[in-house]
Amino acid sequence: MAAHFDALEHRAPEQREADLFSRLPGFLASAMRDAPGLGRWLADLDPASVTSRSAFARLPILRKPELMEMQAKEPPFGGFANPAHLTGGRVFMSPGPIWEPQGVGSDPGRSARAMFAVGIRPGDIVHNSFSYHMTPGGFIMDEGARALGCTVFAAGTGNTDMQVDAAAALKPAVYAGTPDFLKVMLDRAAETGRNLSSFRLGLVSGGALFPSLRDEYFARGVKVYQCYATAEFGVIAYESAGDGGTPNPGMIVNEDLIVEIVRPGTGDPVPEGEVGELVVTSLNPAYPLVRLGTGDLSAILPGRSPCGRTGTRLKGWMGRADQRTKVKGMFVDPRQIAEVLARHRDVVRARLVVTRDGARDAMALHVEAAPGAAPDTNAIEASLRDVTKLGGAVLLAEHGSLPNDGKVIADERDYAG
Repeated sequence: MAAHFDALEHRAPEQREADLFSRLPGFLASAMRDAPGLGRWLADLDPASVTSRSAFARLPILRKPELMEMQAKEPPFGGFANPAHLTGGRVFMSPGPIWEPQGVGSDPGRSARAMFAVGIRPGDIVHNSFSYHMTPGGFIMDEGARALGCTVFAAGTGNTDMQVDAAAALKPAVYAGTPDFLKVMLDRAAETGRNLSSFRLGLVSGGALFPSLRDEYFARGVKVYQCYATAEFGVIAYESAGDGGTPNPGMIVNEDLIVEIVRPGTGDPVPEGEVGELVVTSLNPAYPLVRLGTGDLSAILPGRSPCGRTGTRLKGWMGRADQRTKVKGMFVDPRQIAEVLARHRDVVRARLVVTRDGARDAMALHVEAAPGAAPDTNAIEASLRDVTKLGGAVLLAEHGSLPNDGKVIADERDYAG
């Protein structure tokens, strides 16, 4: 059985770097011509001059609020998409909203390489419980699995009992979805006497895979690995399986991506090993995003993976450089909390606190009432669900008790547990 997806994975790092930066000037020239929004953003750039990381680091960081603003002024893509590559493809809407066109090729979300690295092979049946609704998660995994030669059950989200019944009948070897939902399925199967022992591998994303949860899955016979993916780029980095199913350290950066770790709030690269904001560039002619700040924190691990892949390794997801936070696989933005408050004038301040409830993410909106007001917490809960598409509790706080620190979202999850 082949050890690697293709020869690109084990070429010398210097060869990979030279290949990326030899292609970059031509890519920038054509992308700035064909995607007018990018051309305006990089108006003073001579693409021929960008042949090294040091030259590349002088380009501005594009951040999602800026992209959202440009898309609002010039819908839907703000001029950051090449119309010639949109025919026959898909368009997605992520929270914000941010509009994203699907990339090109049979595996536009780059997930096939990640699947191969954890042991998924042609002929496997994949139970895909990522959402196929509006956002690209379901399609990222679906198309990669089919490109690899797998059969996919397009489960989507929710309907736990139906998903358990389907898995018991189809006997999939692979689970794809958020880290938490596999436990929901396995627990429900145990309660109802369904046999889901066919699951042997899992590839998860959209949230942190806590060590305790990974250990529980391993004890139940499922080796679960994680990949780091975004709507804009698909799979950015992924784990690989080591001896005995233990994941090798770090996440390997996908091919054809340029990743940087910069000091939060700046575009300045930090030394190897230092934690900073992850910035990504993809040589994607359909959606050419250059130096997009993800808002996620990570660090580059020194050395190479024991699996033989020579790509740069990320330490993994280490939190947010801003307050935009991922809960149950969905981003929650401070702007959304502001929208909830705008619907309830009897609330003067709010703070969303994100925690863990067992193996699941949980969130609670702490609100301060206006003097003399008595807010309807049920109505606020309904607004919170409507705006964020996630359920959460609403707790009344005493007037003046919330910290005056400008923080709208507080992520209090313990990522070491």
